[in-house]
Amino acid sequence: MRSINPKHIQDLLSLINKGPFFQLLNIKICELKCGYSKIMVKLEEKHLNPFGTIHGGVYASIIDTAAYWAAYCEVDEHAGYTSIDVSIHNLSMVNRGNIVVEGRSLKVGRSLCLCEAQAIDENGRLLAYGTSKLMMLKGKQSINHVIAAMGGDVLPPKFIDDTGN
Repeated sequence: MRSINPKHIQDLLSLINKGPFFQLLNIKICELKCGYSKIMVKLEEKHLNPFGTIHGGVYASIIDTAAYWAAYCEVDEHAGYTSIDVSIHNLSMVNRGNIVVEGRSLKVGRSLCLCEAQAIDENGRLLAYGTSKLMMLKGKQSINHVIAAMGGDVLPPKFIDDTGN
């Protein structure tokens, strides 16, 4: 049986959290494990619409991000995938504070994955909920492509066997 290599996840988080879009929106992926992701966003004025509350596009971005990365630990090491259908339900307005988004995989298949995510505020209030369909890709959008685009070093193996190798 194989397990996720913690060093791979640590190095991956360090790399992807430097991504330009994540930097733009203050998205930080905090945790990845089998079927789960956790991201955080500290709201700033740049996240707000002209009415002074969070822009719906921010909800869409953070729900999509958490859902996408929830599947990561369950797909093959060199697999690539992309979001093909994201459904977002904006449930509450907010204009300050931290948002925590938890993503969960519901079904990871050979060609499609279905994941969900929910965004909550510091008081545990549900702000947004969504689902994402992900399509597996051959030869595109793999972690090797992330490394090439970000100028990162080769990551340790994604999986280790029960003996720690």
